[in-house]
Amino acid sequence: MTTSIRHIAKLAGTSVSSVSRVLNNSGYASPELRQRVEAAIRTLNYTPSKGARMLRGAPSRMIGLMLPSIDVPFFGILAHAIEQELFRHGYQTLICSTAENMEHEARYISMLLSQRIDGVIVASAFGSIEHFEALRDADIPIVAIDRELGGIANDAVMADHEEGGRLMARHLIGLGHRSIAIVGAPAHSQPVQLRLEGMRAEMAKDGITPAVVAMAEEHSFAATYELARELLTSRPEVTAIVGTTDISAIAVIHAVQDRGFSVPRDYSVIGFDDLPEAAYVFPRLTTVAQPIREVGEQAAQRLKALIEEQQAGHEPRQGIVVKIPVTLIERDSTGPVRG
Repeated sequence: MTTSIRHIAKLAGTSVSSVSRVLNNSGYASPELRQRVEAAIRTLNYTPSKGARMLRGAPSRMIGLMLPSIDVPFFGILAHAIEQELFRHGYQTLICSTAENMEHEARYISMLLSQRIDGVIVASAFGSIEHFEALRDADIPIVAIDRELGGIANDAVMADHEEGGRLMARHLIGLGHRSIAIVGAPAHSQPVQLRLEGMRAEMAKDGITPAVVAMAEEHSFAATYELARELLTSRPEVTAIVGTTDISAIAVIHAVQDRGFSVPRDYSVIGFDDLPEAAYVFPRLTTVAQPIREVGEQAAQRLKALIEEQQAGHEPRQGIVVKIPVTLIERDSTGPVRG
């Protein structure tokens, strides 16, 4: 049975006209009434139809930005680039930090729908897309960022993570390393998995497989530091360590130095991202640079174009995936294999 505003009104204990005022954000609705209606909407998993959405009036000029965590430097930089680019075009951004929690994602989606957003940019921490269907069913344009959101997003913009993995492996092999370990997080991250695929493919060309692949569930300095400490104790033959992110690689450098070893004399270390911290750590981190700001700006521009196409009445087009090239930045943390 299709849920209608009559069902919402009954559950919320109010009138259809009151529900309409809340849905359309028109007229007065007390905070208590709004809470009851929104609770009923969540309970019934109600999504306005396309016709109802068209009755909402003028565009809100508000965009939802859903990111796994804004306390991770990469996503902080990305959020700033997106917000600034959208602001330049007259849009305001509602930033939602989902804490890599599927329930948080679903609740933020309900909130964004209630705010009459014109579009969404999203980096989901999960492969599941069911809770994003409410956005698609409401005809809200979606751009996936840093990873694909198959079957839901109109477009996707990301760095070429797989090529980045190949660049890391190629650099270390070129320095003579054959016993290469990989540490990082989070294990469920689509970009991290793509980097792993690229590394494995490049290493296989020389008949090499990773000596160790150790992945933490939590993307933090502390988690990857502990993985690196365990690796240094259990696998002394390793001569190079790949951090799947710069934060992971910096944690590895600290673990190596805390054990009394030297980077790169004893262990070469390489990362991915080229965060500002990469140039400040000692030794300065060799890394694969992804153009974080360009990724954010392109995602904002693509969403703006999708919104304008929709408002002009154009038929939805085939979605595209944009992969932006990455580059190797050689600094001081990698060197020839120890003799």
